This record gives sequence, C-alpha cells and structure tokens, in this order.
Amino acid sequence: MNAAAIMALRTAAADVEVVAQTGSTNADLMARAAGLARPLLLVAEHQTAGRGRAGRSWLSAPGDSLTFSLAWKFEGSPQRLLGLPLAVGVALAEALGALDVPVQLKWPNDVLKDGEKLAGILIETQGAPDGGTWAVIGIGLNLQMPADLETRIGRAVATAPWLARMDRNVLMAALLDALAAAMNQFEQAGFGAFRARWDALHGWRGQPVRILDNGECVQQGLAVGVDDSGRLLLDTDAGRVAVLAGDVSLRLGGA
Repeated sequence: MNAAAIMALRTAAADVEVVAQTGSTNADLMARAAGLARPLLLVAEHQTAGRGRAGRSWLSAPGDSLTFSLAWKFEGSPQRLLGLPLAVGVALAEALGALDVPVQLKWPNDVLKDGEKLAGILIETQGAPDGGTWAVIGIGLNLQMPADLETRIGRAVATAPWLARMDRNVLMAALLDALAAAMNQFEQAGFGAFRARWDALHGWRGQPVRILDNGECVQQGLAVGVDDSGRLLLDTDAGRVAVLAGDVSLRLGGA
C-alpha cells in the first residue's frame, strides 16, 4: 500500500501513513495522539503485536489482512463516546456491504461473515492537551487466512477473497471515507443516529445468548438489540435488562 495513493483516493480530511511493519498501530497512535494536529490513519502491512479486547492478541499474516488504526479527536469527555465501537461497526459493515461483502454485527465489536468473525474493533482513548478526547480506533480485517494461522487462532474465522483481489489503496480509501463520515455523524448525534442501523445488522437477534465475565455466566436471555447508549438488550426470565460492554463476552446458547 502507498500513503500518497490512499490520500489521492480518499475524500476524508485525514492524513495517512503506511508502514511495512510495527507492533501495534493502536499503540503507535496512542503514543502520538497528543501531538497530532488532525485525524491520522496509520496502516501496517504487517502487525506483530496486534491486540483485541481484554488484552487478547490479534493474529495476522503479511498480505492476508488489513491492520490499521484511525486517530480521531472528539469534543468533550470519554463518557460522550459510549456506543462508539458499535458505530464503528456499523460504518465498517455498511462499507463492506457496498463492496459486495454482506456482513452482520456481533455485540459489542465484531463483524461477522457467514457466522464467523471477519473483523474486530478495538478503541482506546486519551484526553487531548487542549481539551476533548482522542479516540484511537483499531481495526483488523481478514482477507485471506492461511491454514497454519487459523490453527494458531484455534477457531474458524471468516475471510473475504473478493476484497483480497481489490487494489488495497482503493479498499483502504473507501474504508477511511466510511469511517470518517461516521465519526462526524457520531460527533453530532451520538450513537442514537446508528442504533436502528446496528439493529438491522444484528447477527444474533432473537438468539439465546449468555453473558460471560471472567468465564462465569452472569446473565442469559434472548438478544433483542441495543439501546441508544449501545448497551445490549436481553429479554430474560426476569424481564428486559441492558448490559454494558466492559470486559464481558457474549456467547450463543443457553446455560
């Protein structure tokens, strides 16, 4: 990939950098956010220490995935960013759908294709020196999956061979524009502007699910959708409850 080519193709008001290899694009941008003048997209051809939620590793092979992070400054405190991971999921899912790769969403931050994970989202925040909050939005998107890497991951994952055949600069520019548009909308209207769109893409709507915290089932019920804060709504034996993401995990099935 080439930063100049991506910038020539994108319409978003964001700078672009491409590096051959780094540990984590999120970690790199978190270290630089305080000194940034405007949004920055950092793309790594290969990421050696990618991270997911709750400290999990994101494994990828050179050339077989897109690994990138977008640093974006929002006004206000981090509390205003409730629901941002879900809004990013909507933007990513809609962009992939426009590229003829239909996907669904799993709460709170996974993109599914044919029921398996195609992409993951990790958002980290820090206060800006002059006020506001920098959000660093990390995304890993599987394009192809070598058998040995899938074995290391330990579970089936989804791929998008059609995207793997695209010009990577064109693909990256399209994803950047979709994300930037969503960030501007989120700044103006919060997650409420994305709620109906998220529900329409909800892959587990009406399915029995369990909420796990440190491996223990703390709640179970039928997945309904999300509220305007991005909390998962469950219909349980005791009525409807709302679950905040935090470090919990969502699994299909009853007790």
